[in-house]
Amino acid sequence: MDEKTFVEQQWQEWQDKNPASSFSDIDVDYLREKVIRELTYVSQMDVKEYTLYQKWCEVQDKYPSREVSTLFGVEKQLIDLSQAASIEDVKSNIWVPESAEDYLNLKPVLEYTDDSGEITKTGIDGSSVTITKKRNKKLPETWNTIRTFISTMKNNSNIGRNLNFIVKDDVTGKYLGVICISSDFLDLTPRDNFIGWSRERKTQGAMINHTAIGSTIVPFQPLGFNYVGGKLLALLCLSDEVQNIWKRVYGDVLVGVTTTSLYGKTKAGGLSQYDNLDHWQPMGFTSGSVSFEPEKDTRYEIREWLKKNHTRKYFEWYEAVKPSGQPHKRDHKNRSLNFTYSQLKVPKELIRSEHARGIYFSSLYTNTNDFLCDRIKESELVKAFPTDYDSLVGIWRDKHAKGRIKQLMKKDNVSYETLFYDDLIELSWEETKAKYLPQVGR
Repeated sequence: MDEKTFVEQQWQEWQDKNPASSFSDIDVDYLREKVIRELTYVSQMDVKEYTLYQKWCEVQDKYPSREVSTLFGVEKQLIDLSQAASIEDVKSNIWVPESAEDYLNLKPVLEYTDDSGEITKTGIDGSSVTITKKRNKKLPETWNTIRTFISTMKNNSNIGRNLNFIVKDDVTGKYLGVICISSDFLDLTPRDNFIGWSRERKTQGAMINHTAIGSTIVPFQPLGFNYVGGKLLALLCLSDEVQNIWKRVYGDVLVGVTTTSLYGKTKAGGLSQYDNLDHWQPMGFTSGSVSFEPEKDTRYEIREWLKKNHTRKYFEWYEAVKPSGQPHKRDHKNRSLNFTYSQLKVPKELIRSEHARGIYFSSLYTNTNDFLCDRIKESELVKAFPTDYDSLVGIWRDKHAKGRIKQLMKKDNVSYETLFYDDLIELSWEETKAKYLPQVGR
């Protein structure tokens, strides 16, 4: 069954189960006033403040707490005790050096958080053995806990493919950071010009599935500050482990990886953790912007309003799937918000702020571009550089961490601060801003 027919069949079935009389009736004037009021508030913030505000809202929403009386007075405690246990488990396993030279003993490895099923390993003599791995249900929760509390960037779920990895020290088992490898951006003009891609070429034959984006590359502190740990994680995004799991899970050979910096032209000096890093090539800057969003309950009301007043669009954005099970439309949140802003006639200056980000691309093969443009076959790919752990970690240790820690030691500026942001559970927005605004982006 072709996709169009498949979606039409879903549409008829969905209508039968969801009569229009069952939809909430939300007054359009009320919704417009509420959206404009909330967007007016956040649009007055610069990029850093808005980033921190989104993080604070995220923590308040995902980690609800209540006040309880203790021997030490009234304290806030998480309602979900399993969340508290996960936070404490992570905090007790953060890698913190005892001396400035401890980074030399690290053996960073990636732990895939959804590893399960049958895996075939081949021995040196050519014999094969099949190992059945049982999924560790704790790992996804640990990944999300780490991701939420070590970065001031909001922990967004990406639509499409996602491989989540916890970066650990293989010697001590301590956590070094987290990585997420996701479906690549369909349109990034500087990268596409470098590859020689047209939009048709990317979509025909699903060539876009042979590249990915490092959507999360976040080290723990003080690894990030003392030893430029972000560079270590960026290199590990290119590792054999990532390439092999991408192939095993999705069936596509991975030939290139994209990422974008948190800041671009607006950051002093224009530098990011990807600059001057082997195997990552700067491509220029995005033409995108930061889109402001109303609060969570208002976004829910927008969905209900769309369901009642623009039912077919709501269905295509939020309900319909392709025969493969993937969403029929990508990026439903931005699609629905932008459409709603247009319908409600929200002033454009409240919707977004221009904010270019740096674009970086890593070609894993010398002829990556030829493959992506369908000029050669997979069997003709030629590896561009060694992607084993030892080679990638060696680049980080010898070219970056060594010089960084020597510089800090000379200035007596070595940090032992972990910067774990779980206290946002207790802090008000004003307290959060006063304490953490200077830390945004670390």
